[in-house]
Amino acid sequence: MLQYLTIPVTPFQQNCSLIWDDQSLQAAVVDPGGDLEVLLDAVAKLGLKLEQIWITHAHVDHAAGTAELAERLGLPIIGPHPGDQFWIDRLAASAQSYGFPPATAFTPTRWLQDCDTVTLGSHTLQVRHCPGHTPGHVVFHSPEIKRAFVGDVLFAGSIGRTDFPMGNHEDLINAIVQRLWPMGDDTVFIPGHGPESTFGRERKSNPYVGGT
Repeated sequence: MLQYLTIPVTPFQQNCSLIWDDQSLQAAVVDPGGDLEVLLDAVAKLGLKLEQIWITHAHVDHAAGTAELAERLGLPIIGPHPGDQFWIDRLAASAQSYGFPPATAFTPTRWLQDCDTVTLGSHTLQVRHCPGHTPGHVVFHSPEIKRAFVGDVLFAGSIGRTDFPMGNHEDLINAIVQRLWPMGDDTVFIPGHGPESTFGRERKSNPYVGGT
């Protein structure tokens, strides 16, 4: 069975998630935006074997720690979609602008496309390309445990911002309706910030996409 632990990191309280196989303890980290010592302490306490870095999108609060973590532990970087090359290239400037520790750009070991899969031990998660917040944003979905790690596409009661460079509101709404809702109303999603919710709850009550 897959397990996960969400750990808010950086001054932006970005939800970084550790995902692991409870038998083999093979693990991936989703969006290591910073506070790497906090993350690595959690890995050690849980006895996990951290093997991969998965990136939903390359905004600084989600990706600033990626290059350092990959280099320190020799980990592959999986994702995002190539549409986020622009944001990867801007990581150093973004970190300086927002007062983050120095960050460097990285080259993903593997770019992701819509309908790709990622594997963790004996488990497979589905990848959906969900542009709008950024052009290369992806989501990781585990039908097995009915969980989706959605980054900044959707929040409890809100949606991702689209006023950043290369954001697109129409693309974001289409991604939510066409690619998230079919995962099922009972699927719990882990957003990039704030509390978890379900797709069913957001379909009913979210003021931006409710009723869609």
